[in-house]
Amino acid sequence: MILQSKNAIIYGAGGSLGSAIAKAFAVAGARVFLTGRNLSSVRNVADKIHASGGNAETAQVDAFDEGAITSHLEAVMKSAGSVDISFNAVGVDVIQNIPLVDISMADFMSPITLTMQTRFLTAKAAGRVMMKQGSGIIMFLTATPGGIGYPFTAGFAPACCAVEALSRNLASELGVYGVRVVNIRSGGSPDSKVFKEAIDHNPIEMKKVIRTMEEDTMLKKLPLMADIANVAVFLASDMSGKITGVTVDVTAGTTAGLNHRVHSRDSNDSTFRSLRNSD
Repeated sequence: MILQSKNAIIYGAGGSLGSAIAKAFAVAGARVFLTGRNLSSVRNVADKIHASGGNAETAQVDAFDEGAITSHLEAVMKSAGSVDISFNAVGVDVIQNIPLVDISMADFMSPITLTMQTRFLTAKAAGRVMMKQGSGIIMFLTATPGGIGYPFTAGFAPACCAVEALSRNLASELGVYGVRVVNIRSGGSPDSKVFKEAIDHNPIEMKKVIRTMEEDTMLKKLPLMADIANVAVFLASDMSGKITGVTVDVTAGTTAGLNHRVHSRDSNDSTFRSLRNSD
């Protein structure tokens, strides 16, 4: 197990992606410390990890409160002796699908401010501990708008870009202490809670939305939560010990180029569309 003897703190562990990453860390051998505002959802994740033979502990931590974060970190250090992995998967409310020229300042700024607040506070606390122990990895998660222009994503897009910048800059400061900082950019997982809720609410429209998103990828598939979690496990392990200061793209190729015009020769379309510039 590649995370054997590693101690990992996951903020926002009760969410769909946070829980998927927590379970994957546990399967890989890590002792996981699950935190969240809603303790019942976090305990539910811990119960599933215990049932699979994993090692998980829970705590109610407000990841927007510096004092709560620091107190919990100190408790983990006292219990486990080290903090090897810090992963912030805390979600914030975002108002989207409104043109930038029409959205209010408050609705635009809120996701930027809140996203950066929790990422900065958890990274700051973990960084101080990891500097002293001379090792560790701090991990973040962003999405497609962090790497490509994406209309009607309001404050979510600049929030993603800000997290990716924080990741690079923090890595440049902490690398000398043996601490790595890596961000994962997801393409949006159709099996995540936010997608499932949208599908349940409007299945016909969401089918079109997901199909459009798939068409924009190079692989014609969106990454599932397991794909993100698998990448997180690898990045948290010693196998990626020389990877830092970067965003690892798991968008199935979307941010490298929009591929909605490219179809497979085996496609049901009667015409294969070759790659060429059109007037």
